[in-house]
Amino acid sequence: MAYPQILHHGAAHGVTGSCHQLLLDNQHSLLIDCGLFQGAETSADGLGNAEQLQIGFDTRNIRALVATHVHVDHIGRLPQLLAAGFKGPILCSEPSARLLPLVLEDAFRLGVSRDAKLLERYLSLIGMRTIALPYKTWFSIVDDPQLHARIRLQRAGHILGSAYVECDLHYRGSGEKRRIVFSGDLGATHTPLLPAPKSPWKADTLVLESTYGDRRHASRANRRRQLQAVIEKALADNGSVLIPAFSIGRTQELLYELEDIIQRMKLPAAEKSGAPQDNPWPGLPIVLDSPLASRFTEVYQQLQPYWDKEALRRVGKGRNPLGFANLITVDSHSDHLSMVRHLAQSGRPAIVIAASGMCAGGRIVDYLKAMLGDRRHNVVFVGYQAKGTPGQAIQQYGPRGGYVDLDGERIDIRAGVETLGGYSAHADQQGLVSFVTRMRHWPSEIRLVHGEDIAKRQLARALQEQYRQNARTVTIETGL
Repeated sequence: MAYPQILHHGAAHGVTGSCHQLLLDNQHSLLIDCGLFQGAETSADGLGNAEQLQIGFDTRNIRALVATHVHVDHIGRLPQLLAAGFKGPILCSEPSARLLPLVLEDAFRLGVSRDAKLLERYLSLIGMRTIALPYKTWFSIVDDPQLHARIRLQRAGHILGSAYVECDLHYRGSGEKRRIVFSGDLGATHTPLLPAPKSPWKADTLVLESTYGDRRHASRANRRRQLQAVIEKALADNGSVLIPAFSIGRTQELLYELEDIIQRMKLPAAEKSGAPQDNPWPGLPIVLDSPLASRFTEVYQQLQPYWDKEALRRVGKGRNPLGFANLITVDSHSDHLSMVRHLAQSGRPAIVIAASGMCAGGRIVDYLKAMLGDRRHNVVFVGYQAKGTPGQAIQQYGPRGGYVDLDGERIDIRAGVETLGGYSAHADQQGLVSFVTRMRHWPSEIRLVHGEDIAKRQLARALQEQYRQNARTVTIETGL
């Protein structure tokens, strides 16, 4: 077998379960991510899915796991990886090392055990195994007479701590050198709080995400106006607005955008444009109903050195983009149930942000069960909904007056359903193409992962056109 080789154990035919194995030689390999599957998506061999979490590949030669970021579809199967015999370190960025225990604690409680002593031992083991790497710094994986393999993390701009991975391989026997880059999830140029990713200098092989490879995002300013318009339209129905959002990344971005809208609507010009009673924003409750999201938000605030310049300027002006006056946090389960009853019965205007982002569990489900059948309320989707998830069913069938099954109960959808397609922390087609074309040395092989088939095909066409226009050749794999 010729090395290096890449095996895709997840996200080869969908957008969840990311897991890629780089075979360095016959004794060493590197694992990039090990995430949960969601909805109807499965592993490449068809054996792994949302219910079947076991690891179906040999772990004996894996020298290290590199976590590109801490979303569960990238690191959620870590308990199963350890159970399968993986004994190497967990490599991630410094911010990810701060966030990782919070994600894994939640995933462990939900998917493995609620036993406190078992959880404590697990988190202690994770802490001992985790090595936090500074961005832009090389770290050796293998250094022997035959092979020198090292990696470097670069900021990916997707969520705080996200990284793409540069793998530098030098086969000393033959003198061959290879640079392989795994994109992880790349951020959009307009992602709040975070600077946009910068392309690597070179790649021979690029494993590239393609989540939004078939579309273009709205501009940042236009997206904020859309968010404001959709919420104001929903509030005119005299009900609440439910926003399903992942606890890390999307929630913080929403808080950042909502704080900015509130600030703008408090300005004299905004007050003059309509009577005070026509401006719901200054006193509008923003309900963050997720203990995990609240903990993540606290860590986000502690990691301000990793924020972008715009966010730091707001802080310098005395603003608190993630902790403003309108924000109400709900922690205990009893307070959560009280909030659900209060908003469902009163129809009081409010914005509720709760996990999970695809409505596959978490506190958002209680709100949906109580409020989907009431026309006063509205659901606003701001993130990707994978096939087979309740979120995808609500998104697809809600506008038709259909239904969704939640916790085994059929719920008729009478609430309004809106989707803001341009509101994503993933790069769009233009951003993904630019990630390639801004390299000094373009890759000769691109493997498209983490996307639906149509997204991969359209991104492949766009990339091939760029190569054609620049008289370059490339092999693009979409059916991995």
